Amino acid sequence: MQMTRITDPECWLDQMFAAKAAQTGGVLRRSRAWIDREVGFDRFELEVRRRGFHMIESADQILVVCHNDPIRILF
Repeated sequence: MQMTRITDPECWLDQMFAAKAAQTGGVLRRSRAWIDREVGFDRFELEVRRRGFHMIESADQILVVCHNDPIRILF
């Protein structure tokens, strides 16, 4: 079953980055498929880079670390 986008891509991005976690330097997690469906991965990556945040991909999940401080993968 194919899912279709139900919100405006810019509105979706605004809502995502208005989340408390994003505003307080936390972590956002979304599935790659959901991002592809809602805004497209290229547009999402552009927005994460524009904000100076970090993005990590693990399996089908995308993690956005909502600050620009250094991060370290421990193991």
